[in-house]
Amino acid sequence: MIPLLAVFQSKLQSSSMMGKSSLTLSVVGAALLALSGCATTQKSLTPEQCQGSNWQEVGYVDGMRGRSGAYFGYYTNSCASVVGATPNRVMWEQGRQQGLKTYCTELNAYKVGREGYDWQPVCPLEGIEKLEEAYSQGRYYYIRQRDLDYLRSPYPFGFSGYGRYGYGPFGYGW
Repeated sequence: MIPLLAVFQSKLQSSSMMGKSSLTLSVVGAALLALSGCATTQKSLTPEQCQGSNWQEVGYVDGMRGRSGAYFGYYTNSCASVVGATPNRVMWEQGRQQGLKTYCTELNAYKVGREGYDWQPVCPLEGIEKLEEAYSQGRYYYIRQRDLDYLRSPYPFGFSGYGRYGYGPFGYGW
């Protein structure tokens, strides 16, 4: 990805007609486009990760993220082609249970709701009402804040000034 960005940047710098601000904007836009592709794709594990992972530690991190036991299938599929590398389900599940102790707290439930994420149903049923209440309060705050930000935007109802009867770059758009 970095070589692609370097090639793109060098081509933009060779253009003498572009100003410095448009060059910067173009490079930033290309970087964001490249990074957005990385963020949405889930990569498989490397052979080194399959063979050398501490599965209890991996499970702990997955538990802290609220992942279910079914997520272990991702590791099994990723490591299926690597000879001699079998993920340890028992160690992973032990770590995940420890991580769930961090995930299944009222403070974390509130934080997950406030950040706009979905609550994962992986917590034990005892005390679930308190967790759901904390999540609901955080989610309420998130929705209120999102709505206020929307209403504070310059064109809250979708009117951007452009369109059939709005102002365009060259005057009226009629």
